[in-house]
Amino acid sequence: MGMLEGKVAVVTGAGGGLGRTHALLLAKEGAAVVVNDLGGARDGTGSSTSMADGVVEEIRAAGGQAIAHYGSVSAKEDAIGMIDAAVNEFGKIDICICNAGILRDKSFKNMSDDMWDVVLDVHLRGTYLVTKAAYDKMLELGNGGRIIMTSSTSGLLGNFGQTNYGAAKAAIAGFMRCLWLEGLKYGITVNVLAPTAISRLTEDILPEAMQDKFPPETVSPAVVWLCTDEAKEVTGRQWLVAGNSVTLLSWQLTPIADRELSEGPWDVAEIGERILASKENWPPINPLRG
Repeated sequence: MGMLEGKVAVVTGAGGGLGRTHALLLAKEGAAVVVNDLGGARDGTGSSTSMADGVVEEIRAAGGQAIAHYGSVSAKEDAIGMIDAAVNEFGKIDICICNAGILRDKSFKNMSDDMWDVVLDVHLRGTYLVTKAAYDKMLELGNGGRIIMTSSTSGLLGNFGQTNYGAAKAAIAGFMRCLWLEGLKYGITVNVLAPTAISRLTEDILPEAMQDKFPPETVSPAVVWLCTDEAKEVTGRQWLVAGNSVTLLSWQLTPIADRELSEGPWDVAEIGERILASKENWPPINPLRG
């Protein structure tokens, strides 16, 4: 018997890449899965039913339970619809993994308003809409739940040419860091994943020589475990998963200057001297880059 026997999950963007491996492993562990995927290109254009249908067929062929959903995460009626599909087909919703995403990478000087808006629409608004639908249904059913949002090191640590994507992913992490506090009362855990894995979103971002080191299948075990009953007290955390490496990201405070208010405000030049003097003790902006 798997660790998720009797659970019901919704996974967005589950027609390929990380979403697919999440869905397959959830099903292997016993969960019934709603496989959501619009079936569009990686820039968000187009649509197709074949991607979601293909993953559903894989799950059923292995003896699992799954249905397809083809809606867009950025459309409210579709977000509500995929959660309703889980409840109507399988009786409840226990797990929501927000994974769907697109890319419109460009240096900021060449960034258009449309490139900015569409990426935030899919990633941030899409995560909000699906999470809202799942959270509200979990509250209604009263059985708690697991919500996993997908951020990125581009948002948490930074990456060249991804200001739109990074802004959305940073906002998703901020969303999680507030929502988990509200979910405590209702037994709903909320965590955020920042994965490194080869997929059609990352195939021309990760250097070719490194791609074999980051198969998507290696990310899903930690994600699926966070959906189990064993993880009921694990919430509000940021997880960096790359290959078989799992890292917890937490913020570090670096004291620089402090004095009593009775001494008055810092002189501009003096506080500048303190800041520069402490610089060698600062943590790296992006530890992945050294």
